[in-house]
Amino acid sequence: MKRLTTLIAASLLSAQAMAADKVELLLDWFINPDHAPLIVAQQQGYFAEQDLDVSMVEPADPSMPPKLVAAGKADLALTYQPQLHVMVDEELPLTRIGTLIATPLNSLVVLEDGPVKSIADLKGRKVGYSVGGYEEALMRAMLAPHDLSLDDIEMINVNWSLSPSLIAGKVDAVIGAYRNFELNQMDLEGHPGRAFYIEEEGVPAYDELVLVINNKDRGDDRFARFVAALEKATQYIVNHPDAAWKSFVSYKPDELDTELNRRAWADTLSRFALRPAALDEARYQRVGAFMQAQGLTKSNPPVADYAIVP
Repeated sequence: MKRLTTLIAASLLSAQAMAADKVELLLDWFINPDHAPLIVAQQQGYFAEQDLDVSMVEPADPSMPPKLVAAGKADLALTYQPQLHVMVDEELPLTRIGTLIATPLNSLVVLEDGPVKSIADLKGRKVGYSVGGYEEALMRAMLAPHDLSLDDIEMINVNWSLSPSLIAGKVDAVIGAYRNFELNQMDLEGHPGRAFYIEEEGVPAYDELVLVINNKDRGDDRFARFVAALEKATQYIVNHPDAAWKSFVSYKPDELDTELNRRAWADTLSRFALRPAALDEARYQRVGAFMQAQGLTKSNPPVADYAIVP
């Protein structure tokens, strides 16, 4: 009888597992504390509670995930709000359904003991960057209040070697540095930095990381359930940060349990979207207007064309 009960229980669990709806999420980069709500939702079983079987894929090329979703080759992708505006302008069929990180992480970073004390001090100096176009637009906007333009600085492509180029003296500042990572990395290496926050320097605030689906999937209820699990995970992180950290690193202990990640975790807690599904249409419209004014997009379409509450 006991064996029969065990077999029935195992069969029920197997049936539940088979019933779970699969969702493939393509991340924007390798797993790090920016992804904490996703990892905690997985580790704490919140996705499973929503009858979701979620797989998370770290990309070889960070530019590809939203394009693969647009092509119908993946369910869901993480991307950046400014890039979403560009891709929608290029007529990729993408819709934002949720927010992971609700504030910019991008910043302009200099050496704390270096010669640049204000943005005005950048005149005649070198600024390193990784991605052309958007980061040049950021610099243009940040320089303008100081009566400077891109002609007053030298922009140097340092690829992804931002903090090393700054520490080595190859550049005087770097744009595109994440305030929760590069500053901690520089401090750990004995070269503390200082950040100028772009949203305090003429750039409208935006959502750093957003979740996007293909337009054809707007009515798919898997994604409303996905975002509900994400909200529960975020609440858990805020209420139990130490336990949540242990849950996060348990996903890949050898890779995630580092001093840099521990510091970045603390600096990222206040950045998570407490209401991942919430959509501030006026905010999105302001960012769209900025992108258009900077020549990064041709138009600023209605928010409902590319962002919804699932």
